[in-house]
Amino acid sequence: MKYRTLGRTGIKVSPYCLGAMMFGALGNPDHEDSVRVIHKALDAGVNFVDTADAYSRGESEDIVGKALKGRRDNVVLATKAHLPMGEDPNQQGNSRRWLTRALEDSLRRLGTDHVDLFQIHRPAPDTDVEETLSALTDMMRAGKVRAIGTSSFPASDIVEAQWVAERRGLQRFRTDQPTYSILNRGVEREVLPVCERYGMGALVYSPLAGGLLTGRYRKGRPNDTHRAGFGFKHLSDERRLDAVEQLIPVAHDAGMSLTHLATAFAISHPGVTSAIIGPRTMDHLDDLLAGAGTRLSDDILDRIDAVVAPGTDVGTLDMAYAPPAVGQARLRRRPADERAAA
Repeated sequence: MKYRTLGRTGIKVSPYCLGAMMFGALGNPDHEDSVRVIHKALDAGVNFVDTADAYSRGESEDIVGKALKGRRDNVVLATKAHLPMGEDPNQQGNSRRWLTRALEDSLRRLGTDHVDLFQIHRPAPDTDVEETLSALTDMMRAGKVRAIGTSSFPASDIVEAQWVAERRGLQRFRTDQPTYSILNRGVEREVLPVCERYGMGALVYSPLAGGLLTGRYRKGRPNDTHRAGFGFKHLSDERRLDAVEQLIPVAHDAGMSLTHLATAFAISHPGVTSAIIGPRTMDHLDDLLAGAGTRLSDDILDRIDAVVAPGTDVGTLDMAYAPPAVGQARLRRRPADERAAA
């Protein structure tokens, strides 16, 4: 396994980051089996593990903590906070009040006294970013966090946070975790270039487009996989399925599986540090690791560009973040009596 520098932090990480979302009730509820999967990834040279408090309500962190006993010093460990962890409205978000507690809870579940990367899982328009950065700065000064990052932040939010950090003398975000795949290339327009401009590492999630780029979802065929049971709309999006049908021969002509084509594509962008792979089973991990040496030629990348143009998205990944200005109709529609020009 080769290693890359995570932004300008000086931290060396593998181009594959082991995502732990599928360990626990959401994916693989067998703790011992999940631990074996993690150990195999580490033995293969993957030194970067990403989880979150919200993954199976903390169970994922519990599993990762078990797996890292005796191996913690050799792993770059990342987790996230923001999503709801209870019915109390204050058990979520990006406030100092919640993030301070969320970190302590994560450290307890992970069985460690620090995390190498603490990420804000989603933006919180109701919270001043200075409030968030101030709390994160104190966590770093206390030695409980080594670096801080964001997940799914729009480019404008990333720039604002960098400006506030510089103006207020606070620690700045060193990474972002956007969705990125052959089918979702919108971040190539602004998010990845902004990350490069500010020396931020990018650990991209869902390089397999939520499972579509495994080849197991085909147009006109029934879906009986684990992910299909969650009712994800992106798995039956005709536009996305059409693109998959065009990508399958590209992978075939290149002598590789669609899965290997997709993961190799994600780590080919100069702004991407690592692609998060999220295996649920040992077989899934074995398949992903088998493609670690895949290198895409310019010809293959050109053929991919012809199917999905650079900087564009084919449909939307269900898990992708939608800013309020897009997700809330009231923010993009004037009152009915104000919509006419005359």
